[in-house]
Amino acid sequence: MTEPAPAFADYVAICETKARYCRCLDTKDWAGYADVFTDGVVLDTRASGGEMVEGREQVVAMVKSAIGKAITVHQVHSPEIALTDPDTAEAIWAMQDHVVWDEAKAQAVGRKSLTGFGHYRETYRRCGDGAWRIARTELTRLHMSFESLTRG
Repeated sequence: MTEPAPAFADYVAICETKARYCRCLDTKDWAGYADVFTDGVVLDTRASGGEMVEGREQVVAMVKSAIGKAITVHQVHSPEIALTDPDTAEAIWAMQDHVVWDEAKAQAVGRKSLTGFGHYRETYRRCGDGAWRIARTELTRLHMSFESLTRG
């Protein structure tokens, strides 16, 4: 990324948006989770075995159906953030997530849990209310480890 670095206040605001993303996702605060996105957000998880979904309501519904009853922990770090214009930024976040599915979902997916490592590649937009929100996010994974339903 060769674009200019954002002003410190914008850098912090973008980092706080991503922090809310993780906290709201893990605590299942679906209204708070929805608020970190623009109306027309695109979520692309195809590179990590998922699908591509467009629209805030559709993204929340897809994520909620996938992990709504799971115990999740999402960690992001090492942000690389650059402005592409005064109200748009590109970011890459290193990530780790751990998902422990409820009994029914574990039976359906054939695994008790997964731990993944990879990156979020995102576009942020400064909205009319001044808040930075995620307009596009792509999840890629470098490695995934699974815990089987039975040990041994």
